[in-house]
Amino acid sequence: MAVVNVALAGRSYEVRVGRDLFDNFAGQVRPFLERYSADERSVPFVADSNARALFAETLEQSLSWVGLEIDWYEVTPGEGSKSWAELERLTDWLLARGVTRSDHVFALGGGVVGDLVGFACAILKRGCGFVQLPTTLLAQVDSSVGGKTAINASAGKNLIGAFHQPSLVLADTGCLATLPQRELRAGLAEVFKYGLLGDAEFFARVDKDSAAILACDNAVLEATIAHCVGMKARIVAEDERETRDARALLNLGHTFGHALEAETGFGDRLLHGEAVALGLVLAARFSARRDLISLADAENVTDALARAGLRTEISALGLDCDGTVLADHMRHDKKAGGGTVPFILLRALGEAYVARDVELADVAAFMDEQLQAH
Repeated sequence: MAVVNVALAGRSYEVRVGRDLFDNFAGQVRPFLERYSADERSVPFVADSNARALFAETLEQSLSWVGLEIDWYEVTPGEGSKSWAELERLTDWLLARGVTRSDHVFALGGGVVGDLVGFACAILKRGCGFVQLPTTLLAQVDSSVGGKTAINASAGKNLIGAFHQPSLVLADTGCLATLPQRELRAGLAEVFKYGLLGDAEFFARVDKDSAAILACDNAVLEATIAHCVGMKARIVAEDERETRDARALLNLGHTFGHALEAETGFGDRLLHGEAVALGLVLAARFSARRDLISLADAENVTDALARAGLRTEISALGLDCDGTVLADHMRHDKKAGGGTVPFILLRALGEAYVARDVELADVAAFMDEQLQAH
C-alpha cells in the first residue's frame, strides 16, 4: 500500500492506495466509526447503483465484524445526478438520519458521487466530515483528492460548489478491474494530464505503460495512482483554493473539455475523461498554433492518447454546432473573470502555464478548424 499525505494546515489527511483495502475496511476507517458505534447507529453510505452492487457485500461484512450496519443511499450513475434535485434529496436523507457535524458520511463510487457527497457535507449543518471511497481510475487519481466539490448547472459544469476536504481517501485498486475499458480509458486521460502539466518523463512513462494500466496490472496501477496523487497533493498544499496559478494548472484540457461536455449534454455520449482527452489534444494544438510548442510536440500528445484508445478528433463527435457555440460555452467557465477566460496551455510537454491573453474569437476560429478536420 502507498500512502500519500495531503498536507494542509490543521486539516491534513491521507490518501491510501492499494489492492483489497475494502477487505479490511473497518480497520482502515476505525476512527470515523466511533460515534456510530457509541450511538448504535447505522453508517450512512452514498453510492451509485453500480458501485453498491459490486462492493456492498464486502463492505457490509467488514463492518459487521465491529457490530455496525450500513444505511444505503443510492445514486443513479452519470452526470445527471450532480443536480439541485439530487442534492436536496440527499441532504434531506442525511438530516433524517440525524447526521451531525461530528459524523462522517462515506462516498462510494466515481467522481459524480464524490462531488455530490462532498458538496452535501460542505453545506450540511455548515460542514460535516466525509470519507472518499473512489472506485474509478479517474476518481482515484484526481477528483477524490483536493476538496473540490460541486454540482452542475444549466449554464455549465461544476458551477455550484464549495471547497471541502475529505478526512480520508481510500483508493482500492482492486475496484478498477470491475470497470469497463471505456471507463478505464477515460480515467487514463487524467493520468496523462499530470504528465503534460508538470512531468514530461511521467507522460512518457504513462504512454509506455498504458496497456498495463488498462489491463489493471496492480504494481503499475499503484505506482501510477500514487504518483498522480502525490503531484496533486503538492499542488493543493501550495494553492488549496485556486487563488494563484498553481492549482489552475490541474485544469489543463478542461476548458476545452467542459465546452464539449456542455454541447453533448453532460451524458454518456461523452464521458468526462473522454472530454479531457480531447481537451488535452486541443490545448496542445492551440499551443502549437500560438508557436508555444512545435507541431511535432502536439502530434506526440495526439499519438499517445490515440495509442491508449482515446478519441483525439472532435470531428468524430458529429456536433451540430460551430466554433463560436463552443467558445460561448467557455464564457461560463467557473475560472472566467474580468471578461476573460484563462486557458491552460503548454510551453513544452511537461510545462503548463496559465494564459490570460487568449481571445475567444481566436478560439472559435480554431475550433471551427478542428470540427472540420478528419
